[in-house]
Amino acid sequence: MTEEPIDAPPELHYLIEHQVWARLHEDGSATVGITALGIRMSGEIYMARPKGVGVAVVQGGSVGVVELAKSIVSVKTPVGGVVLEVNAALAGRPQLVHQDPYGRGWLARIRPDDFERDRPQLVHGAAVATAMAAHARLHPGPA
Repeated sequence: MTEEPIDAPPELHYLIEHQVWARLHEDGSATVGITALGIRMSGEIYMARPKGVGVAVVQGGSVGVVELAKSIVSVKTPVGGVVLEVNAALAGRPQLVHQDPYGRGWLARIRPDDFERDRPQLVHGAAVATAMAAHARLHPGPA
């Protein structure tokens, strides 16, 4: 059996345990979302609801919820800070999370309060592929 390739752009920062990512922007903000592997492991998402603008979040804490076929799951944030913006498009089109998890399927944009504090828990660059493959082997997801 061949392993399916894992889509995980190395320029992003990943909290592997929770299968979420952060893209840092020049203005200091970070866009966050669910990894393609996390989506594949969880199954189809029927609803995505990020926390509201102005809400403070901590690394590994909830940044929103998604509704799956048989459950509602908290989505963790890879970075702590304050929610600046939420992806309003997800209210009517939650399938964007599946179709474009690292682009139009983002959940929220956060102003990190201390990225350097959060950085040691994140995987970035060349280590991403190995970390994702290891996670996929340990957590095979739905059959």
